[in-house]
Amino acid sequence: MAVLGSGVENLNDLMSVLDPNGKLLDISEILTLNGTDELFQDMTWMEGNLLTGHRDAARVALPEGSFRAINEGVPITKGAVTQIEETCAEYSDFSQADRSLAVLSGNVSAYRLKQAKPHILGAGHKMARTVFYGNANANPKEFTGLAPRYNTLDPAKSATATNVIDAGGTGTALRSMWLCAWSADTLTGIYPKNTKGGLKHEDATNAAGSGDGDGMPPAAVLLDANGNPFMGYRDHWEWKAGLMVKDWRYAVRTANVDVAALTKNATTGADIQDLMVQMQELLESTSGTRTAFYVPRTIRSFLRRQLLNGKNPFLSWDKIGGERVMMFGDTPIRRLDTLNINETRVTA
Repeated sequence: MAVLGSGVENLNDLMSVLDPNGKLLDISEILTLNGTDELFQDMTWMEGNLLTGHRDAARVALPEGSFRAINEGVPITKGAVTQIEETCAEYSDFSQADRSLAVLSGNVSAYRLKQAKPHILGAGHKMARTVFYGNANANPKEFTGLAPRYNTLDPAKSATATNVIDAGGTGTALRSMWLCAWSADTLTGIYPKNTKGGLKHEDATNAAGSGDGDGMPPAAVLLDANGNPFMGYRDHWEWKAGLMVKDWRYAVRTANVDVAALTKNATTGADIQDLMVQMQELLESTSGTRTAFYVPRTIRSFLRRQLLNGKNPFLSWDKIGGERVMMFGDTPIRRLDTLNINETRVTA
């Protein structure tokens, strides 16, 4: 399998080239390395061909020729394609800092970034959660994520049901595991035409003048929770993004994992390793993709305990890009707190 697909960009690749001063690289590092969901280490991104998202065609049937005899013709064949269109959503947030505290810190820019960090982390969590659970039908302001697309066990209702495995859980603490192969030709993050991908920063202070003459840098009038004014700085954060599933065969969901029933030796509850083997066999291919498992914290904890239990030949640790990564065979296992929520049971 290809952990680092050739020619595909993850969030660090995308954002590191946007700002020659390195400011956006700081944002990217916070998003991908400092406690946010690990999704963005793998997820690829591409610019859409629409101002609102991306329109593409997906092949749904291959042409198939015939065997022939000498002097005998064969029918002309053709494949079948269907048009798909994905829409992006616009995420927006503001952070602000008191000027006096920023000046007292000794470094106004560093203090503003410190105050902004929770907002950057929040953007990462929000985007990761929407990649999996967003539903434009329920909330038109969002884009539709993976879970609503892989949400039945009945192939008659959706072709994606072929790639949904039922772990058998029926309790109230149900979780899902995902296996995704990211690339522009399979499934990928998108951003609107003529825009730049990733979380963008804008200084929204709108300060005028050169300060008060006593070394105080210019600032703007902000309002506290009670509507009272004070001098400070405001930063705006914006992220226009969507999800394109061009080929549903490149994502697999194992639903209905009852985490309350899990044990470190798999004597009760779901057999996680067996389910992950099934997921790998359902995935169409990993060639030219960034492929990884995504599991909630509780499930990866049991995988680690199973590793220590010494009965799990598929589990190991490896180094990817200098980082120690838990592997299932040759596929990374990413921990996503985004997935650590009680899900509705997936049925036919």
